[in-house]
Amino acid sequence: MVDETGERWAASLRGRRWVDVCAAVVSNLSDHGAIWVLTAAVKARRPGPARRRAVFALALAGTTSYGVNRAVKKVVGRTRPEHAGVPTNGLPIRMPSSSSFPSGHTLAAFCTAVVLPDHPSTRLAALSFAAAVAASRVHLRAHHLSDVLGGAAIGAALGTLVRPLLSVLCPRPGCGRGRAE
Repeated sequence: MVDETGERWAASLRGRRWVDVCAAVVSNLSDHGAIWVLTAAVKARRPGPARRRAVFALALAGTTSYGVNRAVKKVVGRTRPEHAGVPTNGLPIRMPSSSSFPSGHTLAAFCTAVVLPDHPSTRLAALSFAAAVAASRVHLRAHHLSDVLGGAAIGAALGTLVRPLLSVLCPRPGCGRGRAE
């Protein structure tokens, strides 16, 4: 029922050039965590505690989301939706061949959106982008709606669990040895 609802919603938007292009761009930006690496690089532009914290946050979110995603995919083994005929307006889209549940793009996006930002306003922006990633994966027929909902829930929960570990490994403002630099 959920998956059919998601497909009807996405089908009503497919073929609208701006939606198709946005879905392709967002999906590509989230491929291999590219947007999160760029975000961490911006946060880490100056030496010091902020750089170390950004690097630690990215590493924690990336490694934990990758490991959990692989484990769940191996257990579930769900078939992906049929993705023939999805318009991308000439933009290349990498369609994964792994199991469909959970959406790895969505899981990683939500985990990183919880772990990487240090301020509520930037966390809201990151979570909004993570939601766009989820929508793009359904729009492109890379995943069923339940795959992205599961990925979002697992990713947000994982990020919530990992964030305190970041604070232990790299506390603010001194980061590392507990002294300000």
